[in-house]
Amino acid sequence: MSNPDRVIFPATEQTGPVTKLDIVGYYLAVDDGIMRALEQRPTTLERWPKGVHPGIRISTRERGGGDAFFQKRIPRGAPEYVATAEIRFPSGRTADEICPTEIAVVAWAAQMGTITFHPWPVRSDDVDHPDELRLDLDPQPGTDFDDAVRVAGAARTLLDELGYTGFPKTSGGRGIHIYVRIERRWTFTDVRHAAIAFGRELERRLEGQVTTKWWKEERGERIFVDYNQNARDRTIASAYSIRPKPGAPVSAPVAWDELDAVAPEDFTVATMPARFDEVGDPHAAIDDVAYSLQPLLDRYERDESEGEGDMPYPPDYPKMPGEPKRVQPSRDRDRPRE
Repeated sequence: MSNPDRVIFPATEQTGPVTKLDIVGYYLAVDDGIMRALEQRPTTLERWPKGVHPGIRISTRERGGGDAFFQKRIPRGAPEYVATAEIRFPSGRTADEICPTEIAVVAWAAQMGTITFHPWPVRSDDVDHPDELRLDLDPQPGTDFDDAVRVAGAARTLLDELGYTGFPKTSGGRGIHIYVRIERRWTFTDVRHAAIAFGRELERRLEGQVTTKWWKEERGERIFVDYNQNARDRTIASAYSIRPKPGAPVSAPVAWDELDAVAPEDFTVATMPARFDEVGDPHAAIDDVAYSLQPLLDRYERDESEGEGDMPYPPDYPKMPGEPKRVQPSRDRDRPRE
């Protein structure tokens, strides 16, 4: 390692400093868990080579030039053991993205300043058919983690009714992610439609508490089910990934029965290895069964027949088939006014 003593996360009132060596050691300590989340998946690297310090800014699609950045193409000089998979963006362009096959790849990426791993919901042998439905429960201003937990309880009931087993985790912030393994038979568009159908059903069951509205001005103080996290080239921080926030929190897999007894700040680089040794990986059985997406696609078709069709894509996407007008409601001159 180069600069193993470099402080990546400065100390806080509750946590000590976290060095680059600590980060590599953390990923080695949760090796089975992080590999279960990343193995054979094209993975975007979120790199903070100068550390997570005040004033450090991350480059985004809208604003480049930051000290931290997302790396979608394999870096030059990568070791020979770092495998890749070719992925295709919505624009039609392609890239060779790293595809972890062993824990050494994770350790190398951490040595290169990677804090967070963002895997695609596909495997390298078939990058066009996801094997994972991702349900992102995102608290909006005025709501918090406890609100997301309440919605997750309703989501668990709905999953049970569908015959699915879902695997929850903290986002590393205020949100909750739920993963469901699916058969590799459907496109990204299909999986996104399934997420829309799931979110709409939660809206009906928890009226005023849940929203699928894409535009922030329409969401209100509700939990947003971010269906677009299932669109091609959209990724979520993996289970066990470190998040670039003070104290080095991690996205922590949890058992359903734990959700109402934990807080996101319970899970950090410092605390997770001991938990992993004690309870293992709550997602250990995630690959045991792959489910049919058809029950949710049937719900989507039913909604469509009743006038609820597709929903907007993110702004950087080309216009997609069946998508409604992609314009912020307050700027839509054709929108009926009350």
